Amino acid sequence: MFFNSLQFIFIFLPVALIVYFLLNKLRLLKLATGWLVGISLFFYSYWNIKYLPLILASITFNYLIGQTLISQERLKINKKALLIFGIVGNVGLLIYFKYFNFLIENINIVFHQQFDFMKLMLPLAISFFTFQQISYLVDTYKEKAKDCDFLTYALFVCFFPHLISGPIVRYEEEVPQILNIKNRVVNWKNLSGGLFLFAIGLFKKVVIADLLANSALVGFSDAYNLSILESWIVIFSYTFQIFFDFSGYTDMARGIGLMFNINIAQNFNNPYIAKDIQDFWRRWHMTLSRWLKDYVYIPLGGNRYGNFNTYKNLFLTFLIGGIWHGANLTFIVWGLMHGIGSVINRFWKNLNKSIPNWFCWVLTFLYINVAWLYFGAKKVADANNILITALNPLTFDVPKIYFPVVKFRETGHSYGILTIVVIVFAIYFIFNDSFRNFMDKFQPKTKYMLFIVFLMIIVIYNLVKPDYSSSFIYFNF
Repeated sequence: MFFNSLQFIFIFLPVALIVYFLLNKLRLLKLATGWLVGISLFFYSYWNIKYLPLILASITFNYLIGQTLISQERLKINKKALLIFGIVGNVGLLIYFKYFNFLIENINIVFHQQFDFMKLMLPLAISFFTFQQISYLVDTYKEKAKDCDFLTYALFVCFFPHLISGPIVRYEEEVPQILNIKNRVVNWKNLSGGLFLFAIGLFKKVVIADLLANSALVGFSDAYNLSILESWIVIFSYTFQIFFDFSGYTDMARGIGLMFNINIAQNFNNPYIAKDIQDFWRRWHMTLSRWLKDYVYIPLGGNRYGNFNTYKNLFLTFLIGGIWHGANLTFIVWGLMHGIGSVINRFWKNLNKSIPNWFCWVLTFLYINVAWLYFGAKKVADANNILITALNPLTFDVPKIYFPVVKFRETGHSYGILTIVVIVFAIYFIFNDSFRNFMDKFQPKTKYMLFIVFLMIIVIYNLVKPDYSSSFIYFNF
């Protein structure tokens, strides 16, 4: 069940809201919490019931470790050893399910062996709920996370708006909101504001991201037969597809959370206006950036112990970030590119040399685009070929530049892709992602409700098409 499905919009979400607030109104608070846990686990196992035992085991394991950390003085247990045990358990689970066959594949290549692959399924959202629970263990060890009951902890982990693709929430941010009795009654401002944000996210995903996905998908599947113009269209299409896809998901997640009076952390802040790689990561997937900084970069030593160690720690942090995204060389290359870019950026800043802002933005934006090319391709060779073609003037197809319509051979149809990409590019920079902070001044008014209705009509028109089929990019991680 996806956020952009009619079943979710018209059945699952309304039922979830009505029953939750009804139970709270009847002062059945534990039952209301249990209801959210239950429907979140139903939402999670809707794709495959086989996922359910794993996430239940993970939640139970981490809760017990956390409780033991809280009680370690009374139990006379080595606190640090227990933390390491918990982290190793989480990372081991992630490696086994997500990377074990990838390791076997590369061992076979390097050592010319033929070890058989394990028959493993990749559990949905394992990267997200693993990172979230590691942060809980570390924060408990540092006495930042306070005690709570099992149901509350389970809801913190599996709350369905952020379970599948984040944002990666912190215990101290979400649990106090869950426990706050004032959040157990209907807040009409939050309900309408959440609906508004949800509608914006749906529009981003269904109307913009899914439209751009056509050219990106066809381009990646036909990487060896593109012209220079088509190559750049593929590059820019994927750059904006992944933004509108993932930020659309985040808007929907935050909107749903707001309907339940839970304020989920912001994940995007206009990333494509960044003037360097460091600035980009302050704006893109902000909760992952924060997680990597707090639980990888700083423990490695951060910017302490001199410039060389700073560069090494930056590089390793982004390499780990790339590996976290998936068991494929393309993600490793993407992580390496951002690691190298971050090291160069830090080195340049240490030189105190100035560059015009416009040049910094152009250089950063193009570098991000090239990196996304490796993120989106199935093989490094495919990304290499598209990039080589994009930089080769001999592949320039003169007649196509005169038409806003570019024909991709795989589809057999002509799309106004060039025009669409230009329009999306203009929309992004003209509106400056202005909806991201709208809740600061949002008030339930007729004009907003009319706007929601307008967006939903467009969205539903697309959803009811017989050939509509779509998933979120970050569901793969």
